[in-house]
Amino acid sequence: MGPAALEDLITAFARLPGIGRKTAQRLALYVIKTPRQEADALASALVAAKEGIVYCARCFNFSDRGQELCVVCRNPRRDQQVICVVEEASDVIALERSQLVSGTYHVLGGALSPLDGIGPNDLRIEELLRRVGEDGEVTEVILAHNASAEGEATAEYIYQRLSAFTKVTRLARGLPVGSDLDLADRVTLAHALEGRQSF
Repeated sequence: MGPAALEDLITAFARLPGIGRKTAQRLALYVIKTPRQEADALASALVAAKEGIVYCARCFNFSDRGQELCVVCRNPRRDQQVICVVEEASDVIALERSQLVSGTYHVLGGALSPLDGIGPNDLRIEELLRRVGEDGEVTEVILAHNASAEGEATAEYIYQRLSAFTKVTRLARGLPVGSDLDLADRVTLAHALEGRQSF
């Protein structure tokens, strides 16, 4: 065991998702060894992120404090008639990196999970329904959920609620590029066969 301040720093890092005790210790020791300016810059960036990031009033993506709408919703070149629905704001970052979505987004804030006590009222589903209903101009809602039981349940629920008002599509599921058929599980193979296309 080391000084109490080091233990506190390790414990703080270990609270982050995906960071185990060993990685937390490595990060803490790295911070201790770096020059004071780098540690100050890290601390300042953490505080600035907490104070300067808010949620977009329309889609609930990350936005800068003082801006009602996020960068995507403010962009006049984005197709306002297409809404891509995702579970978390981190999904928006991944999709934006691909530069394949030309529409806007709607961040639900999670997925339906009855075992964890997360129902429709705990997500931003009603806000999505209002966006589709109020605008009346939404021509497509793309469901871009994680390929999990919770993601599937959430997509099915939203489809049931929206299909009478607009076109609802979902991301194709199947085999990733570079994978071998003999290593794919049954569910992945089933999705790949269902989503097959003409050559």
